[in-house]
Amino acid sequence: MKTMIPFRPSRFTPRPAGRYALLTAALCAALLCALPAAAQDYPAKPIEVVVGFAPGGGTDMVARAISDVAAKYTGQPLVVNNKPGATGIIGSQYVYNSKPDGYTLLVAGGSETVSVPHFKSLPFNPITGFDPVIRLMVERIGFYVKTDSPWKTMKDLIADAKKNPDKYSYATAGVGGLHHASMLVTEKRTGIRMTHVPHKGGAENLAALAGGHVNVAMASPNEAYALVQGGRVRCLAITALERSPTEPNAPTMRELGYDIYIDNQKGFVFPAGVPQPIRQKLHDAVKKAYDDPQFKASAEKLKLELSYLNGDDFRKALKSMYDQIGESVKK
Repeated sequence: MKTMIPFRPSRFTPRPAGRYALLTAALCAALLCALPAAAQDYPAKPIEVVVGFAPGGGTDMVARAISDVAAKYTGQPLVVNNKPGATGIIGSQYVYNSKPDGYTLLVAGGSETVSVPHFKSLPFNPITGFDPVIRLMVERIGFYVKTDSPWKTMKDLIADAKKNPDKYSYATAGVGGLHHASMLVTEKRTGIRMTHVPHKGGAENLAALAGGHVNVAMASPNEAYALVQGGRVRCLAITALERSPTEPNAPTMRELGYDIYIDNQKGFVFPAGVPQPIRQKLHDAVKKAYDDPQFKASAEKLKLELSYLNGDDFRKALKSMYDQIGESVKK
């Protein structure tokens, strides 16, 4: 039988140190309090709002309208910075690579988020690579023609295009964008085939149409509003679930019997990793701007179709549209 030798601590044996335990606890508490304290001081400088498309389009319109008003509630200006190209991807990558400190925002939710990734490989994940803050609007996508076009209805266009594959052209905001995806899905569901002419934004699409350079322009009702009111273009149909308040006479593709549904969402997202207290503080400030009569008046003037969602619900809506377009494009 072995004899148990009692343990006697030596000078080399580590002992529990109460003061170090207290110091560790105090450090942890300080770290937990640091984020809320940082949020209290946020923002301490101007916030950059990146738009991945050219000035004058729907994304640019909502960015400038909300930024002008939001400054009243953030205490700092929101500065719009247009970085067009690659169907919004240049702006998206710029924000993705930025420091997640709450001072760089992207106006996202459209082509760069839910459509382009199904057409090309990207150096980032458009869903998990960003943290949604707030959705501001949902933009319908319409099929626009010149006022003197021989096509009086969408069914006229489809019938003619079926007889003449590749004869007619259409303009979009770039390869793989929502405008492009809308027409690709339309071609597959209706049996037509048209020639694609990509541009850098909705404003350029419509300029090409008005100038007679293309037969159809894929654009949003708010982007086309001035030309519609001026009697230069008209809308044959839209891809949304419901008719647009701006184009009440244009039927949806589903009304016409085609299973086509694509909406263009727009809202603010941060690069992934921005602390939640900062995201919440910006959300609350922008929501106040969203409810401000000044912004409502600007939105009405610009014919923006407002549709609010908080960050969590915006993320779910983006994932749903991303999955839907992916399934449609693959079919």
